[in-house]
Amino acid sequence: MILPELNQEWKTGLSLAWSGYIAILSVWIVMQKRAPVSTMSWILSLALLPFVGFLIYYFLGPQRLKKQRLRRLRSRAIEQAPGDIARLRDASKRAPPTLRKLAALGTAACGLPVSTATSVELLSGGARTFDAIFDCIRQARDHVHLEYYIFEPDNIGTALRDLLIERARQGVTVRLLLDALGSKRVGRKFMEPMREAGIHVALFHDTRIGRRLRPVTNYRTHRKIVVCDGRIGFTGGVNITDEEDARTRPDAYHDVHLKIEGSAVRWLQTTFIEDWTYATGETLRHVHRAIDTMFPRVDAEDGVGDIPVQIVTSGPDSAVEAIHRIQVDAIHSAEQRAWLTTPYFVPTEPALMALTSAALRGVDVRLLVPRRSDSLVVSAAARSYYDELISAGVKIWEYKARMLHSKTLVVDENCAMIGTANFDNRSFRLNFEVSAVIYGPTLTGALVTQFQTDLRNASPVRGNRHQSFPKRLGEATARLFSPLL
Repeated sequence: MILPELNQEWKTGLSLAWSGYIAILSVWIVMQKRAPVSTMSWILSLALLPFVGFLIYYFLGPQRLKKQRLRRLRSRAIEQAPGDIARLRDASKRAPPTLRKLAALGTAACGLPVSTATSVELLSGGARTFDAIFDCIRQARDHVHLEYYIFEPDNIGTALRDLLIERARQGVTVRLLLDALGSKRVGRKFMEPMREAGIHVALFHDTRIGRRLRPVTNYRTHRKIVVCDGRIGFTGGVNITDEEDARTRPDAYHDVHLKIEGSAVRWLQTTFIEDWTYATGETLRHVHRAIDTMFPRVDAEDGVGDIPVQIVTSGPDSAVEAIHRIQVDAIHSAEQRAWLTTPYFVPTEPALMALTSAALRGVDVRLLVPRRSDSLVVSAAARSYYDELISAGVKIWEYKARMLHSKTLVVDENCAMIGTANFDNRSFRLNFEVSAVIYGPTLTGALVTQFQTDLRNASPVRGNRHQSFPKRLGEATARLFSPLL
């Protein structure tokens, strides 16, 4: 008689403990005030993992981060570009209303204004990108700033390290900011020669336990930024790895990058410095002492270009989701075309609505994604949206030659975007990202040509796809996890 009673007590105790666990976890998640779908996904997923789910949410669950905008630094950056501001004031009078509204949204969402560039160059492929970055570093005279998600200690990573060491020994100030998780293979032995040469190296969101009260493992800097002397900058999808270099690997990722010259580089510079001070905790005294070299003055004769460029940043330190908003708004404003290339396609409800609505009103909406990404779950989740998109009139292609890693958007003839953000929840809401928006026809033609070239290595996705039940079930199940991907 005693044994059954004890068993019943254990069952009751476990039931109460599980109920208490669900109640506490649910309150914790609900108080984050996230999207209802995301909130319910977390609760339902973690309810199936008693107690272990608490640890998962503690390490990987959403949280608000505080990352200070350096208002004084931004004000000084604006003050250093009087000619740039005057040129933009005149150009805005001639710009279409849709572009003016889009630029206003970008400024309000992330605080970075439209600027100008004397040149923007689309770099197709890692080899061409690396050559351009290396040449720029060789010509730098004052400083080189680099921020990367992935920096591998392989052939290209070692070559870049050695070049940075050479330039540092020649008196150039070098700062290198690496994401601690994405660049986890860069160890102390690899970095030691850089530190001995006087290079400043820092890790973004150190993953070691105990570094923070609550770890921030799930919040990475996905940005790729290079700034040389405050005059030339790079951003886009290319990381520092042999996986991006076809000279080393025939199966290298297919990717694109952007080179910018002129006043707009100051906002890539500002983004880097804010990330650097956040990661290192350093004061800004060194920045203010070197303000003239980090932010070269742009007057009416020097550095003012005719290409309007806006650097847009987003991350978990802001609930505004600037890149998410500006991409969705751009698609809503499309009249002729909206061509999107992304390696990871897991759209939010607003993003999905924007694409289907544009197609339904007659816009030429095209989506180019990899046939198989490096994540089977993400690939399955992406395909779960195909039928809905195709039925609305969206044309979809799957790139089959290699892993497609480009992140671009072309809207009509006057708006082009290229950056680090994928078209998914993680880039829109969890990662620190940066994108360049180029207003006017300067870059749209190059991106349209690149898109059409890429279609030669892609297969169209037809409607009424015939799939086995297990495959359809797998895609539908993967879609359930879309808010968490």
